Amino acid sequence: MDRTSGLDRAHEHAVGWLASLDGRPVPPRADTEEVLARLGRDLQDGPIPPADVVDELAAACEPGLTAMPSGRFFGFVIGGTHPAALAVDWLVSSWDQNTGLRMLTPAHTAVEEVTEAWVVDLLGLPAGSAVGFVTGGTMANFTCLAAARDDVLRRAGWDVAERGLAGSPGVRVLVGAERHDTIDLALRYLGLGAPEPVAADDQGRIEPAALAAALDAGDGRPTIVCLQAGNVHSGAFDPFEEAVAAAHDAGAWVHVDGAFGLFAGASPRRRHLVAGAEQADSWATDAHKTLNVPYDCGLAIVRDRAALRAAMGMHGDYLILSEAGEPLDKVPEISRRGRAFPVWAVLRSLGRDGVADLVDGFCDHAAAFAEGIAAIEGAEVLNDVVFTQVCTAFGDDDRTRGVVDAMLAEGTAWTTGSRWHGRAVLRVSVSNWSTTVDDVAASLAALRRASGQ
Repeated sequence: MDRTSGLDRAHEHAVGWLASLDGRPVPPRADTEEVLARLGRDLQDGPIPPADVVDELAAACEPGLTAMPSGRFFGFVIGGTHPAALAVDWLVSSWDQNTGLRMLTPAHTAVEEVTEAWVVDLLGLPAGSAVGFVTGGTMANFTCLAAARDDVLRRAGWDVAERGLAGSPGVRVLVGAERHDTIDLALRYLGLGAPEPVAADDQGRIEPAALAAALDAGDGRPTIVCLQAGNVHSGAFDPFEEAVAAAHDAGAWVHVDGAFGLFAGASPRRRHLVAGAEQADSWATDAHKTLNVPYDCGLAIVRDRAALRAAMGMHGDYLILSEAGEPLDKVPEISRRGRAFPVWAVLRSLGRDGVADLVDGFCDHAAAFAEGIAAIEGAEVLNDVVFTQVCTAFGDDDRTRGVVDAMLAEGTAWTTGSRWHGRAVLRVSVSNWSTTVDDVAASLAALRRASGQ
């Protein structure tokens, strides 16, 4: 079978798709049922040449694709793939490396170690912290919280790996009232149950006094405190210096969920937002958000390498293990693709200044959105725009939902509806390297039309 004919055809379709992004409507033009009709449901008996398979898939699916890589997609915190990362990601699939073992994949292990050091340094986190390359923010939180769970129980004299959770002292987890739902999901996966919410202010930031009171009212169980860098509605950051100090004084492990906001640490202009976060014990972020690498790529970062290895590591007689440690010791997966390659590519392409400019560009566009929305009659910006999120309402809930629907129907840009503080809202999330001033202007014009102006 020809190894490259399908690649040639895929390249043609990929280039055509990317070239269409500037002008095409952002929403898909076909729904799931229409794509199913194009694909058909029956599997044929005989083989089909790879190039024909690529053509068939592209023809069936392109109408059902959302222009997420477009500079006018603001519906979720979804970064558009940076050109260097896209090109290298094609190599990742072509090289076809299972990157769990050092001796088996020395190329990826070397790139992972270089990239690990770059990420930790850029984000202002403690040198020597371990970075696990996982699927996304959910598994980054899961991985860090697994290390936290095992460590706080170990300090209490309980070995989870040996004895499991049944009969253990249990773990108390304190979270801000406006944490992201993936924290609760990760805790459920880990058998820790629902967390205890702590009061948050009007921007979603955890209140240090409330946290201190909750810590003082502890029942003696080992404790984890989860903080947040970047509220999904407001973009706000928890007051890390006070919160981390209070948690550590109580003997708690501190985890920071920074799916998109942790990269504020890479910008001299935004670094104040994460001041004190470096004192935590673990951090989770998504490279496929603010850093704009392809799906899927989350980063689980843990200060204590031994704690991460104890929680995640596994050993089998059939594995070729190195005394230097294995990449699989830092993640839940043994088999995984070479996620460090695209992260290395973006960092190498942009450099320190380029990453800072990337973050600052998102924030500047968000500020321009806030200014433009505030000028629309009847519109209200509900959050302090400190990072990349803009949360707005257009009068009552019915009108706001109508604007959301009108934006999707018109297609110039994608903005998403949500609820925040009991109100229907329209949320703008800026996270694509390719967004331009013109994209923001066109999207604001569409919002004015959608609101009836």
